[in-house]
Amino acid sequence: MQLDLEGKLALVTGASSGIGAATAELLAAEGVDVIVGYRGNEAGADATVAAVESHGRTARRCRMDVADAADVKRAIAQLDLGERGLDILVQSSGVAPVGDLRELPADEWQHVVAVNLNGPFYVLQAVTPFLRDGAAVVNVASVAGQTGVPHQAHYAAAKAGVINLTKSAARALAPRVRVNCVAPGMTLTEMGQITATALPADYAEKKLLLQRFAEPQEIAHCIVFLASGAAGFITGETLNANGGRDLR
Repeated sequence: MQLDLEGKLALVTGASSGIGAATAELLAAEGVDVIVGYRGNEAGADATVAAVESHGRTARRCRMDVADAADVKRAIAQLDLGERGLDILVQSSGVAPVGDLRELPADEWQHVVAVNLNGPFYVLQAVTPFLRDGAAVVNVASVAGQTGVPHQAHYAAAKAGVINLTKSAARALAPRVRVNCVAPGMTLTEMGQITATALPADYAEKKLLLQRFAEPQEIAHCIVFLASGAAGFITGETLNANGGRDLR
């Protein structure tokens, strides 16, 4: 299968750890130069830059707070994408604290929605003028955005918004740009470990056909596929990668 990614340029948000870091490295392995988006984890961003460069590709860091529209505009402007343009945008920034719906503080709700929903909108809006013909956008949502979860109502609501932002953007940017979404289930990342504290110990065994959580690299493969020429006739869709959760 030809992915047709050699020589392309990608911006990956949330690339200092987890799914974002795995995606940045996998893109590099397929011949993509990567802009490593991050907010505060400089050591993680440096590690991702090193991973990209280990595949012979160029990498640079882009520090921005995706929840702050002005900071996003500043960061994108500093990338100076005007002449080169951008081929791929992967949006994997996220926060997922655990809390009872009946006791969630308003400021926590607002922060989670700001990072997980407002952020993807701000970044997409800022980079849209620089997306080249045939560019691909891949947003990272969550199975929580499809089913709802009692211990992360703010996160689930925001990720549901990401799924519909994806559909809206696919309509708005067609036919020049494809926009798709991946909805992972439980994944073995730092953020996933926080979510796991609210789940029964036997959750994977009882709720997932594959009886295990995903590795970040497995979700990254889904993202890279949707970003590639192999998915050239796919837009406005959400790819579920949840280990068979919907079938148990």
